[in-house]
Amino acid sequence: MSAQTETQSSSLDGLKWVIVIALLAAAIAGNYYYGEQVSVLYRAIGVVLLVAIAGGFAAVTGKGRRFLSFAKESRTEVRKVVWPTRQEATQTTLIIAVATAIIALILWGMDAILVRVVGFLTGLEF
Repeated sequence: MSAQTETQSSSLDGLKWVIVIALLAAAIAGNYYYGEQVSVLYRAIGVVLLVAIAGGFAAVTGKGRRFLSFAKESRTEVRKVVWPTRQEATQTTLIIAVATAIIALILWGMDAILVRVVGFLTGLEF
């Protein structure tokens, strides 16, 4: 891509972002303005359409294309993840629950001991 095309594209990107912001502002303002006059269904359809159009404009900008590329790559990486079986997930959850309970009991015991020691040293009974 030549420098002139890249500069022209970036200047058009600014205009596209202005359109995106205007469409989103129109969705918010229209939903607020027609809150009492139009049914919720029609307002919801209007907001969804305006957000979809704004998303389309955002997708054709440079940042939008990079975001879509990132999202596709992320989806590919998620497919590569080896997810645990139900049995592995259950066993891991039980191990964590037992370890948490043991640590909680240890901390509770240490706290009780420290309260008695401090009470003995200061002469105050808690």
